Amino acid sequence: MDYDEIIKTRYSVRKYSEEPVEQDKLNKILQAGRIAPTAGNRQPQRIIVIENEEAFEKIKQCTPCHFNAPLLLLVCYDKSVENNNHYGDKRPYGQVDASIVLTHMMLEAQNLELGTVWVGLFNPALLREYFHIPNNYEILGLMPIGYPDMDAIPSKMHSEKFLIDHTVFYNSF
Repeated sequence: MDYDEIIKTRYSVRKYSEEPVEQDKLNKILQAGRIAPTAGNRQPQRIIVIENEEAFEKIKQCTPCHFNAPLLLLVCYDKSVENNNHYGDKRPYGQVDASIVLTHMMLEAQNLELGTVWVGLFNPALLREYFHIPNNYEILGLMPIGYPDMDAIPSKMHSEKFLIDHTVFYNSF
């Protein structure tokens, strides 16, 4: 698939088939995240692959938004290694970096004809407890992955995009 096709056909999949995701495809998705750019090349992303029934039962207690996908990535970032802005505000970049990583993985999944959805609705305290997430790690999001079900369709909001002149400005607002 070429890049334009990837970004134009990708949508948030909320209904998955039971077909498992092949290990080589998972490896390609994880590799796409590994090579994603991060501030100062600090690479603060930390990813838990959720693939067995026991782990999925825990996920189901943490969010209703697992969509019965056969695979799920729990994406975190390590605050102790994230880069900070050097212009005085000390704004940390871990969340931005992990978001870039998650997006790279999402686009690679689309390239491999797999569906994904970015999930931000979850109980962070339960995730932290169930998956032994260290205190210096922040949870960014969950990404269910799988083959879209035959009935999967984009939500009605998917195609509701602002015109470019509503979001892009030249030289000043």
